[in-house]
Amino acid sequence: MTAPTVTLPPGETADRGGWSEMMLRRLGGPLGRHAGSRLVLGPAVVLILATLSWLLLMAHQTTCRQTDPATAVNAIARMCYTDIPVLYQARGLSEGRVVYVTAQWEYPVLTGGFVDVARRITDVLGVRAAPGLSGQQVLTNADIFYSVCAVMLFGCFLGLVVLQRHMGGRRWWATSLMVAVAPVVMAEGLINWDIFAVTLTAAALFAWGRRRPYVAGVFYGLAIAAKLYPLFILGPLLLLCLRSRRLRAFAEAAAAAALTWVLVNVPVFVASPSGWLYFWQFNVDRGADLGSIWYVMGLAGLPLPNPGVWSLLLMMLGCLGIGALLFLAPRRPRVGQVAFLVVALFLLVNKVYSPQYALWLLPLLALARPTWREWAIFNLAEIAYYFAIWGHLAGTLHPGDGGPDRLYWLAVFLRVGVSIWLMVVVANDMLNPAEDPVREDGVDDPIGGPLDGAPDAWSLRLVWSGSEAPTLRTAPPGSVLYGPVDGVEEKRQPGPRRALADDLLDDGSDHPQ
Repeated sequence: MTAPTVTLPPGETADRGGWSEMMLRRLGGPLGRHAGSRLVLGPAVVLILATLSWLLLMAHQTTCRQTDPATAVNAIARMCYTDIPVLYQARGLSEGRVVYVTAQWEYPVLTGGFVDVARRITDVLGVRAAPGLSGQQVLTNADIFYSVCAVMLFGCFLGLVVLQRHMGGRRWWATSLMVAVAPVVMAEGLINWDIFAVTLTAAALFAWGRRRPYVAGVFYGLAIAAKLYPLFILGPLLLLCLRSRRLRAFAEAAAAAALTWVLVNVPVFVASPSGWLYFWQFNVDRGADLGSIWYVMGLAGLPLPNPGVWSLLLMMLGCLGIGALLFLAPRRPRVGQVAFLVVALFLLVNKVYSPQYALWLLPLLALARPTWREWAIFNLAEIAYYFAIWGHLAGTLHPGDGGPDRLYWLAVFLRVGVSIWLMVVVANDMLNPAEDPVREDGVDDPIGGPLDGAPDAWSLRLVWSGSEAPTLRTAPPGSVLYGPVDGVEEKRQPGPRRALADDLLDDGSDHPQ
């Protein structure tokens, strides 16, 4: 947001304001001409809020810090459990073992690389990991390892907030703030290393939005090498490119992603084929686990055999539905919308749902539908599940008669129900573009990249438009076109203004996108 230019009379000089003006510029700049007396959420202010969120997260986690090896801390009961120091000890990293090579590791290779970097820094800052360390030395090293990971993940989190700001278009304040102050981050940001993969995924979406398909492919390859879920975004992205006839851009991104993933994985596979395969075997052999609908069905006495098969079948059917929705929408859906739908679908049918998986959906929800109502309901459902899973594991939700803890079941179904509702809301925006809060601002797709502003090559009837464009014609406002659409001159109609306290920038604003 830029302030209006003021021309001073000859001979007069501007009062620079000294220290106060310098600090104002540091905190996001002076008020713009449309700001009035409202608080301006400048980029620096959003980063400060993100920092406060992370500090609250770390303060919460300190209640689980163990300082005496003879005095155990019940992290489950205190609801501050984290895998980071636990796996450092349980997988033998405290004895100097190397992930994949001499230590089994159930995560993709780039997450293992992240952990190995933190392990090496810990060796420098603490006692060098080796067999035979005392219990106090191991505990001290685990604490240092956790702190190193927390700092590294904090850098990833700030990077995620910055990327969200640049992908938000005119609603940058909402897409960034929804991540910066999210309760799910304050509760679940340090359960695992997922923020690392989430940031890489955001970087891939950002590069695609800047029309850099090769760079986007590199980040997609890195993100998939850190966590598998970004792979699912490439499927609907292919269909979007097919609908807009932008397959070359997708081919460039897909080739770069495949090459990057191979280059990252091959060294680990060569060093230890069995260590590299362990991640894949672990996930294939894994049964119905915490948080999934399959797990709750088992608790209720209705177990399904082979939940992995059912999960795969429902995932395939759901992807077919998303694909059909993508082509049936009267206007090409936005990248953020389809990315949210496919990742939400995967988490609905997956064999496990750990609390930190909410971090996967959070930035995608902010891109798909940057409205505070949906954001608040999503966070409430996830926090309810967060409390319920620790109560379930600690046994505090069980009734006095020893029966099943149906409150945990309720929390799981609440989370599932909210996810389905959010998917329906986003799908409705796709079918009714006039109700899309992003497109009502007169934009097409802030992170569409090669797709942004591209004409549709396919219509509702899925008729290929051919190579020759027909005579230009203007569609009446509100009409739906069938058949070839390449030759249609689209005229954007101003959408209804929303009664929001934080007004949007006008068309003349010079705010960086």
